[in-house]
Amino acid sequence: MDLTPLFLPKSMAVIGLSLSNDHHPANVIHSKNLLRYPLPCYGINPKGGTLNGEPIYTSIHELPQQVDLAVIAVRAEIVPQVLNDCISAGVKSSIIISGGFAEAGKIELQEELTAIAIAHDFPFIGPNCLGLYSPDVVDTFFLPAERMVQPRQGGVAVVSQSGGILVDLLVKFATEGVGISSAISIGNKALVREPQLLEFLAADERTRVIALYIEGFSQNEGRAFVRLARDCGKPVIVLKSGKTREGSRAVSSHTASLAGDYQVFSAVLRQHGIMEAANEHEMVSFCEALSCYPETRIEGRIGIVSSSGGHGALAVDACIGSGLKVPPLSDQLQTQLQLAISPSIQAIAALSNPIDLTGSAQESDFVEAVNQLAHSAEIDCILLLMLPYLPGIGSDLGARLSQVHRRTGKPLIAYVPHVDKYQMLIEGFELNRVPVASSIESAVKMTRALRRCRPC
Repeated sequence: MDLTPLFLPKSMAVIGLSLSNDHHPANVIHSKNLLRYPLPCYGINPKGGTLNGEPIYTSIHELPQQVDLAVIAVRAEIVPQVLNDCISAGVKSSIIISGGFAEAGKIELQEELTAIAIAHDFPFIGPNCLGLYSPDVVDTFFLPAERMVQPRQGGVAVVSQSGGILVDLLVKFATEGVGISSAISIGNKALVREPQLLEFLAADERTRVIALYIEGFSQNEGRAFVRLARDCGKPVIVLKSGKTREGSRAVSSHTASLAGDYQVFSAVLRQHGIMEAANEHEMVSFCEALSCYPETRIEGRIGIVSSSGGHGALAVDACIGSGLKVPPLSDQLQTQLQLAISPSIQAIAALSNPIDLTGSAQESDFVEAVNQLAHSAEIDCILLLMLPYLPGIGSDLGARLSQVHRRTGKPLIAYVPHVDKYQMLIEGFELNRVPVASSIESAVKMTRALRRCRPC
């Protein structure tokens, strides 16, 4: 089953437009794609007419061209007929926004959709979902454009059974500067499910990391998912709900999934080297680190560079608590550091690990410290705690430090407070594919991701 028309449609139709309610989901989707995306977008309502000056077609058969993607937003009971119409009209794929299927107890109605699609090798996502958002390609989320927070284009693909969780993750990705290749809300996943999406995304050149929010699987599906995730060739990160008995009950009422035994599932993920995020914040940190370093795996010997002893101490505690090591640097390496930094701070800097360059440090001191660690076999990842308000540093320091990473290949992870005033410094890292955390805790989580990740 070819999912390319779903992810990279060159034309689309939205079925179910309202002629009287501009806030109807179909109207929101149609308006966004018509005005903001490059693909032709046609609106369909059996009454026809015009809407905001655009022609509304009475049927999918009336369109001036065959389309790659049909978004269906009509009453549940008529979705099977609409799906049949799309197939007979040569449509290549569909996203079914409509709810009222298995999650509402109408299992047979949902099974009818699946049978139709399987019989015609016709891919669809849903029902009961938001569908797909792909930067600069398509957006089937029925959320007004002015209210959506959209991450930039990047290398993370996010798959979620919950549309609400997905939208929240996109807000966090945008805030942290994490770019996405696509975001897929699969809802009841009556046909296209996590295994099929893993296969497609593993081959997708735009995707470097695959993140999934999972509520549950059908019978025996979990085993296939783990096998595909292990072998897909890209980092896979899982956030699972339904960890408790009460959570399992909530999952079942939401998308009619089987939550399964969480402890068993979590143990199997660890056994096969598949990363599990404990919460949304950890998911975002893992995604950012692995989108920059998808093939990197470290032992976990961390070298910390800071200009604040307090920041360094907090980072050490967080590293140790995460199973990482912060080894004291050898006398030889400390001597090299002493000779490399400015004479003005040689008597006051602490050079063991964490390295505290003090508030009197200049840009060259940070560059030299990072450079010495990057060339040392004593540590395998550098954690840089950057306080951008120091008088001796400028906005280009992020880019300068990133060049050290690019020359040596040793992973560098930075902490910089995320405020507009420091955006140029942050961009200096991000443009060079160095992850930047907004907190020390997040920076340590990024570092931990590199230790836990095993290339699939």
